[in-house]
Amino acid sequence: MIRLALTDLDDTLIAFGRPRASDRALAAIHGMLDAGLHFGPVSGRLPAAMGWMFGGDEACCATGAYCNGQMVYLDGEPISVTSLDGGELDRVAAWLTQNTDDTVLAVFDVQGGSGVDGDALCVTTDAQRLGRMGDEFGCAGIVPRLGASSYVKSNIRCGGSPERRLELRDALKGEFPAFDFVFPSNWAPLIDITPKGWTKGSGVRVLADALGIGLDEVATFGDSENDLGMIAGFPNSVAVANASDEVREAARWHIGPSSEDSVADALADIAVAAGEGGMPRFMAGA
Repeated sequence: MIRLALTDLDDTLIAFGRPRASDRALAAIHGMLDAGLHFGPVSGRLPAAMGWMFGGDEACCATGAYCNGQMVYLDGEPISVTSLDGGELDRVAAWLTQNTDDTVLAVFDVQGGSGVDGDALCVTTDAQRLGRMGDEFGCAGIVPRLGASSYVKSNIRCGGSPERRLELRDALKGEFPAFDFVFPSNWAPLIDITPKGWTKGSGVRVLADALGIGLDEVATFGDSENDLGMIAGFPNSVAVANASDEVREAARWHIGPSSEDSVADALADIAVAAGEGGMPRFMAGA
């Protein structure tokens, strides 16, 4: 039986272009909660962003793993936080300044701010590059360095083509072994930074341990590279039809596309199956 369902948000639970989780998705989540199960988002986004993504329905995001699993909450209480070293982030920012002209490192205040992921502190000694990158990403401020502070969420805002972003990501992996660099989306011009070896899957394991359940009682849903950590090797991992090739290949189960609210249907199926003490229909053969 599935007792915990965890899903990526962008292009998984919430289709591209939609402002928030659909009413159908919210109803499916509450069906799980009413059945005594746990549901949560596992997202690269901040906890503060969950309010608008779930239409203000706090019950839908009381449990979850945010900032790529670096902030884990269970029933509204934080149970794990994993940070990034500010000095090492300064090295990344300096490397970007020296080796690119259309990227900038950003860090986020995970407790405060408006909850809009565009509100970030940009770290660069070349403020003019922000003008060259356009207005897609806002900065709450610009600083030349971070110093000794630690941060939970950081990413790199990128100009250029997808091919250029891939080259940049691979170069960063070679230069900074203390971090992992992953794409949070199949389309967004961003590279997320996480502690080496810490993935969304790490956050999933923290939640499963806290609930005292096995990984075979957890369903995980994803679409993009930064979801691989909670897809590959998980007994009941699920890829949406619009997932990247590597996510589809790694997942055990497969459902329809995000645009058809397929995750919402799967969550509703999980709730019904739990009432019968069995596995959901989309996990046929489990």
